[in-house]
Amino acid sequence: MFAWIAENIGTIIICAVLIAIVAAIVIRMIINRKRGNSSCGCSCGCGCADCALNDISKKQTAARR
Repeated sequence: MFAWIAENIGTIIICAVLIAIVAAIVIRMIINRKRGNSSCGCSCGCGCADCALNDISKKQTAARR
């Protein structure tokens, strides 16, 4: 058992670091979601598709004027 761990210590460390990074990203996303922050960057609280559709409709409305 210890021989296997010694042979694969590099892989074990890399996997542990990757798991920690993914966990930190997920936790940050959950915290942002609870605070009402959006991942799309427009801080409107809606989904990214909604922001894109609103931008398109605003541009079309402005072009008609």
